[in-house]
Amino acid sequence: MIIGVPKEIKNNENRVGLTPAGVAEFRKHGHEVFVQATAGEGSGFPDAEYEQAGATILATIEEVYAKAEMIVKVKEPIASEYPLIKENQLLFTYFHFASGEELTHAMIERKAVCLAYETVELPSRALPLLIPMSEVAGRMAPQEGAKYLEKPLKGRGILLGGVPGVKPANVVVLGGGIVGTQAAKVAAGLGAQVTIMDISLTRLRELDDFMPKNVVTQYSNEYNIREAIKTADLVVGAVLIPGAKAPHLITRDMLKTMRPGTVLVDVAVDQGGCIETCKPTTHENPTYIIDDIVHYCVANMPGAVPYTSTLALTNATLPYAVKLANLGWQEACRRDASLRLGLNVVHGEVVYPGVAEAWNLPLVSVDSVLEAAHA
Repeated sequence: MIIGVPKEIKNNENRVGLTPAGVAEFRKHGHEVFVQATAGEGSGFPDAEYEQAGATILATIEEVYAKAEMIVKVKEPIASEYPLIKENQLLFTYFHFASGEELTHAMIERKAVCLAYETVELPSRALPLLIPMSEVAGRMAPQEGAKYLEKPLKGRGILLGGVPGVKPANVVVLGGGIVGTQAAKVAAGLGAQVTIMDISLTRLRELDDFMPKNVVTQYSNEYNIREAIKTADLVVGAVLIPGAKAPHLITRDMLKTMRPGTVLVDVAVDQGGCIETCKPTTHENPTYIIDDIVHYCVANMPGAVPYTSTLALTNATLPYAVKLANLGWQEACRRDASLRLGLNVVHGEVVYPGVAEAWNLPLVSVDSVLEAAHA
């Protein structure tokens, strides 16, 4: 198969979909790899390393899309890429269709095969291609929140961990999954007083067993959230419903009950956000203020630490990418139920329930699409 690796062109996105080690693995299996010039530089991988691993460097993104049967990326295509995508071309990347109506309709129109990292799901319900970036984003959230709590950045002027004789900050984490767990651990490590909330009592019991003493667990419902955020200095939104929009746990009216300068970090922003007033921001302009509350809603947080993020992501994605290349997407998805769940839009049809529900589109059975492709 011919693999294409374009340079990411989303604002301040420095990750890359494939490392030189990944190129070498594809070459070992007999596949061709075309990499756009400077695609890996932001992550610390120069063109020379890709060439040494066996890739061919192409000057433009147009050439990469034109040659490739499978595109391996990090973030969803943006508007300037839509015309480059060919019918039947396989795109293997993060899509987050449930928060992008324009993207969804564009991919339907292009009749591409869109296999989304974020909905590949193991029988255990774990999301193996989302976990690495969830770990990075979760660990970054308190780090970014601590920065924006500083007064020059319009925060409350509070040091997250406090000092002897002065109370530490109160941090509320909404969601006890991968992001929430990592956020709570880092916030606690910095000395904050942390409350982590979830709707699963089983998960809360697990968290209670291994979290440090400055982390307390609380059942998540509207009343408890309203009470908790009144005294919070930093709130981390860490809610995920695979392939679907995140629910709004903090509504606009709740902001008025919070103290001026409180910081909201919504890690769920790429799935629509779990804070009603959330809208995607960039590393270039990461925050905005509503009702004196600082909102940090960067949609690609891990892009700020691209070396770590690229290695963490490609460690997880490469085995699946090689399987797709070796078997073809149809056979790979027939054999691997986890990979089959990654199919979101195929040949102009929506095959993932969360995407169909988000935009009121007809849902087609993924099995029927696979059968048609086989025929």
